[in-house]
Amino acid sequence: MLHRRLWNLRSIDYNTMSYAIFQLIKKVRNKPITELTEILTRQLKSDNETFRNSRYSFRLHMMNQKHVKNILARLTAYVEEQSGLSSHYLEYINRKNRYEIEHIWADKPERHQDEFTTAEEFDQHRNLIGGLLLLPKSFNASYGALRYEEKLPHYYGQNLLAQSLNQQTYSHNPGFLRFIQDSGLAFQPYASFQKRHMLERQALYQEIAERIWNPDLIKAELEA
Repeated sequence: MLHRRLWNLRSIDYNTMSYAIFQLIKKVRNKPITELTEILTRQLKSDNETFRNSRYSFRLHMMNQKHVKNILARLTAYVEEQSGLSSHYLEYINRKNRYEIEHIWADKPERHQDEFTTAEEFDQHRNLIGGLLLLPKSFNASYGALRYEEKLPHYYGQNLLAQSLNQQTYSHNPGFLRFIQDSGLAFQPYASFQKRHMLERQALYQEIAERIWNPDLIKAELEA
């Protein structure tokens, strides 16, 4: 519920959420585990706020940096786990490890004048979650201002979500390739990264989020 609201750019503060949570608590209080599972699953499936409703609008802004970072950590860890690698989720969210949000596009609107007529329009697209990665702070300091084509070789040495931009990742990575085949997710490499590629990547992230926060996983967890 919370991640869906965040994806739809809705508040999750106490004043906003308290009534809805209170009503949900009344529904599930003292219920046996099987009925509890059914109630929670039904509640989520009937929710009007979905990841798909806000496919092309979820973006980074000044008030949601912490939440975007946590969501990027979940997306990245999911891709790793499903590809047969160890999850680094706790490492990504640990402040001591100094991971931070990396923009695929540097803050250089003049490089994109062929696609955007204003700096504001460029900025809106630049901050879409599909144009973001979670990388060590040292990476951003070293390469953050470079053009995408110059950053691309360096993405190959980072986490799998970043690597997925690079063609090399699709040559010698059987676990990742198997994950793509089994999931049907539209991963693809990009030699350049333009507006249409940004929107493709945004849709990919949304589909990954739908899998991570799939209501049916509540019942699957119970039956595991």
